[in-house]
Amino acid sequence: MKYILVTGGSRGIGRAICLKLAETGLPVIINYQSNTAAAEEVKGLIEAAGGQAELLPFDVAKQEQVEAALDAWEARHPEDYISVLVNNAGIRRDNVMFMMSDEEWHQVVDTSLNGFFYLTRRVLKHMMPRRRGGRIVNVTSLSGLKGMPGQTNYSAAKAALIGATKALAQEVAARSVTVNAVAPGFIETDMTKELPVEELKKLVPMQRFGRPEEVAAAVAFLASDEASYITGEVISINGGLYT
Repeated sequence: MKYILVTGGSRGIGRAICLKLAETGLPVIINYQSNTAAAEEVKGLIEAAGGQAELLPFDVAKQEQVEAALDAWEARHPEDYISVLVNNAGIRRDNVMFMMSDEEWHQVVDTSLNGFFYLTRRVLKHMMPRRRGGRIVNVTSLSGLKGMPGQTNYSAAKAALIGATKALAQEVAARSVTVNAVAPGFIETDMTKELPVEELKKLVPMQRFGRPEEVAAAVAFLASDEASYITGEVISINGGLYT
C-alpha cells in the first residue's frame, strides 16, 4: 500500500493539501507538532468524505523525533511505504537581521530546511529501491524567490529549499522519483492574519490573497501520474506578484 505524508498538515496550506490529496484514494498521514485537535479535525473530514487518514505527531526539526516516528510507523506498516511526501512544515520568526536572535534564526532554518533533510532522506530509502518511484513536493515561498525584508531567516531557508529541490531532482530522477516545489505568495492562513492585508493586496496584480486550496491543487498535480515528466521545477502561486 502506498501512503501520502504531509508535514504540518493540521492547519492552513497543509490542511488543504491533506484534504485534496485524500481525493486520490491513497491514505494520508497527517503530521503535526502539537495541535492535536486541529489534526483530528482534518482526519475526521477526510474520513467523512470516504478517505483514509492517520495522525503522526513529531517535530520535523528534531532528527530523533523524525526517526522514532518513522520507525514506529514502519513497524505498524511492514508492507507499506510512503510514495508521496509533501514537505510543508514551516514557521516564521520575523525580525530585522541586526535585531534577530540566534533562536529566531535557528528555529526557522531548522524547521524548513533541516526538517526537509531529515524526513526526505529517510523516505527516499523506500522510494528508490526497485524503481518504486515517488513524488516529493516542497512548499517553499515567494520569500525564497525574491527575499522579503524582515524575513532574512525565512527567505534564506526557503531559498535553500529551492536549491535543494533542483539538486535532489537530478539525483533521483533515474529511480522514477520526481522532486518539485511550489512557492506561494500571500495566502489566507493563520500565518498571514497579522499582516496588513488590505495594503498588501494592492501589491498583487490580482488584488487578493490566494486560498490554501489553490496551493493544494498545484501540489496535487505535481504528486500525480500526469506530472511524471516534471522534476526540479518551482511553481509560483502568487497572483502575479512576482513573475
